[in-house]
Amino acid sequence: MCFRPKHDEIILQSSQSYQAVCTGYTGHAEAVEITFDPSIVTFQELLKVFWDITDPTSINKQGADVGTQYRSGIFYTNEIQKQEAYLSKSMEQQKYTKPVVTEIVMATKFWPAEQYHQKYLERHGQSAKKGNCTAIRCYG
Repeated sequence: MCFRPKHDEIILQSSQSYQAVCTGYTGHAEAVEITFDPSIVTFQELLKVFWDITDPTSINKQGADVGTQYRSGIFYTNEIQKQEAYLSKSMEQQKYTKPVVTEIVMATKFWPAEQYHQKYLERHGQSAKKGNCTAIRCYG
């Protein structure tokens, strides 16, 4: 897990604590930074997984987690990814009557979360192994 600042905001601190992010005042979002080899998995394939596991119509909420840090977002690193993200959002919108509120912004600095947030699945009896399709339980 990483904390990513909201676009167009200047962050004066070198990092943010989880407690500060939870206040909603820092503008950060809880996010995962993915490094991938496009010859193995494409950005479009990652977008499909994203749309399959999130509720893109919930504002500042995912599952039981509520707050601005839980807003839905896609972070791109180049113009092609940006175009692919907007196209996928447009296609996803066709599935819903409510607006898809997922923000699409250029990836900037990601801050590592505290150690107790790292390897969360393994430490809580869940699996992050390739091919595992079991839903992630974050609420007990």
